[in-house]
Amino acid sequence: MGVENEHSPTPGFQEGAKLFSYMTLHANTIVALQLAKAPAVSAAAVTVVFAAVAWLLKGVTNTGALAGAVISFAIYLGAGAGAFVALVCVFLIAVGTTRLGYTRKQQLGAAENREGRSGSQILANLGVAALAAVLFGITRKPIYLIACGAALAEAAADTASSEIGEVSSQQARLITTFQLVPAGTNGGVTFAGTIAGLIASVIVAGCCVLTKMIPAWAFFFVSVAGFVGMLLDSVLGAVLERRGQLNNDTVNFLGTLSAALTAVLLARMLA
Repeated sequence: MGVENEHSPTPGFQEGAKLFSYMTLHANTIVALQLAKAPAVSAAAVTVVFAAVAWLLKGVTNTGALAGAVISFAIYLGAGAGAFVALVCVFLIAVGTTRLGYTRKQQLGAAENREGRSGSQILANLGVAALAAVLFGITRKPIYLIACGAALAEAAADTASSEIGEVSSQQARLITTFQLVPAGTNGGVTFAGTIAGLIASVIVAGCCVLTKMIPAWAFFFVSVAGFVGMLLDSVLGAVLERRGQLNNDTVNFLGTLSAALTAVLLARMLA
């Protein structure tokens, strides 16, 4: 009869070790999942609060708040807190310039709804930025952050140029023919409005740099792209929107898209 090795593990010990290993692996998996959920939970909480504040300030309608929450969540989760701060900057520029000289804008028939911007307006102005943020979240390619920043810069520039232009002058000039038209006409531009748009684009680009969303060398590309997109928005307004071939939301979407593509092109060519 053989003698059993005193140091060999017993069946009970082996089963216990297996159970311990399983429990450890399971616990680690749970922790990993919780950590993965943490950014999403934080993004959801912040964006819901932001959308609620925007609604309370009458910056957006009910549908605008819903669309804004979705867009904000995508930008925050995909591109990070820096991109969200840049988005807040765009919102502040939009609200501030929209409320400036509101009575005069009402007389011109160009004033925004007192309840704020609608869901379709939010999607048209911020959809490209959100898409770029999501693409960055998936690929981790910094070029998408530059595209996102440019789209946000154009959204701010377009709003500022329109709102300031309507307050600063009774007349504007069509960007395509320089013909005098009433302020607020689609495709009409003013000197004050154009400068305001440029400043807004620079402010948002600077915000993107300060929050480390984009590197400092991309500041020029984002600023220029936002301004170029604003000008193209005016061209589309003069050529197609005035003729009823495009609506304002489509023009705004194409403006932000052109800004994102311009920034990407500049970065590829000159960086």
